[in-house]
Amino acid sequence: MANPAYILVSVALVLGLLSESLAAINPVTYNVLDSGAKGDGQTDSTAGFMKAWSAACGTTNPAIIYAPPGRYLLRNARFRGQCENKAIRIRIDGTLVAPSDYNVIGNAGNWLLVEGADGVSIEGGFLDGQGTGLWACKTSGKTCPIGATTLGISNSKNVLINGLTSLNSQMFHIVINGCDNIKVQGVKVLASGNSPNTDGIHVQFSTRVTILNSQISTGDDCVSIGPGTSNLWIENVNCGPGHGISIGSLGRDLKEDGVENVTVKTVTFKNTQNGVRIKTWARQSTGYVRGVLFQHAIMNNVQNPIVIDQNYCPNNKNCPGQVSGVKISDVTYEDIHGTSATAVAVKFDCSKTNPCQEIRMEDVNLTYKNQAAKASCANAAGTTSGLIEPTSCL
Repeated sequence: MANPAYILVSVALVLGLLSESLAAINPVTYNVLDSGAKGDGQTDSTAGFMKAWSAACGTTNPAIIYAPPGRYLLRNARFRGQCENKAIRIRIDGTLVAPSDYNVIGNAGNWLLVEGADGVSIEGGFLDGQGTGLWACKTSGKTCPIGATTLGISNSKNVLINGLTSLNSQMFHIVINGCDNIKVQGVKVLASGNSPNTDGIHVQFSTRVTILNSQISTGDDCVSIGPGTSNLWIENVNCGPGHGISIGSLGRDLKEDGVENVTVKTVTFKNTQNGVRIKTWARQSTGYVRGVLFQHAIMNNVQNPIVIDQNYCPNNKNCPGQVSGVKISDVTYEDIHGTSATAVAVKFDCSKTNPCQEIRMEDVNLTYKNQAAKASCANAAGTTSGLIEPTSCL
C-alpha cells in the first residue's frame, strides 16, 4: 500500500503544476477602465493606462492590458520594460487619441513608447495622432514643433504588433530602434499624401524585423530603412500614396553602421514617388548596403520605380563637391513590372569613388505611356537575365 504522505505530496505537486498551466492559459486581465481611464475622448487617461501597465509588468503571470471600445485621450506615455513576465498583451478594441493641441507632445520624441521590453504584443485598435494641425503649421512656414512619432519600439525584443491602425501621425507612424525579433503584421497606416515626414514604418539599428500583410498610405516613405539594419524581411505590403520603400538616406555621418540582408517581396506601389529606392548622402561615410533582394514588385504609375541615388544633398548644404562613401553591392531586382509615371523608369546614380557593384536585374518589365521606358546608369556595374525593359544600361 502506498504511503499516504507520498500520495498527498504527489497530489500537491500535480495541483501546483495544474495551477501554473491554468495561469498560462488564462492570463490576468487589467481593464484600463478599472484603473481610472475613460473612453469619452476628453478625459486624460494616461495615468489609467500607466497604472494598468505597472500592474501587468509587476506580475509573474502572463497578462492582458485591455482597452474596451471608446476613445482614450493620452499624453505621451512610456511603457518601460524589465518586467517580471515576458508575456504582456496590450489589446485595444477602441481608439487611443493624441491631444488635439500638437504642442502638448510635439517635442516629446514619441507619443507612445515601448522601451526595454521583452515579450510584448500590441493588438488591434486605432492610434489617432491628430497630426493635421501640425502638418498645416509646417507647410505654412511658421515655427513649429518637430512632431512626435506615434509608436516607438526601442531597445526591445520579441515584440508583436498585430492588426493595428495608425491614423494621421504628427511625424513617423511606427519606429523600430535598437531592437531584435520584432514582427509587424496586418497593420494599416493612413495619412494624407502631402503630410510631411510621416514615414509609415522606420527601422534602424535593429535585426530580425519582419513586416507582413500591411497597407501603408502616407506622405513620406512607406517603409524607411536606416543605419544598422540587418535581416529585415518585408512581404505583401501595399504602398501608396507615399515615397516608396527606401533604404536610406544613409551616409549622413562619417562613421555609420551599414545595412545588410534585406528582402522586399510581393509588394505593390500605386501613385508613389518612388518604388524601391536606395538613397545615400553625397559625403564621406564608412557605411554600406549589401545583400538586398527586391522581388515580385508591381509598379502602378510610379515616378521612379527603381532608383539608386548616391548624390542626395538637400538644399545643397554640407555636401556640394563631395561623393558618397557608402558602398553598395549585391543588390538584386527580380520580377519587377508595371508602369512608370516618368520616362526614366530605372536610374542608377552611383558614387564616383565607390561604384555600385554586383547589381543584378532579372525579368524587369517597366513601361511609360504604353511605350518602352528608359534606363540611366552612372558608375554602376552588374548583370542581367531574362526579359529586361527598359534595355539595361549596366
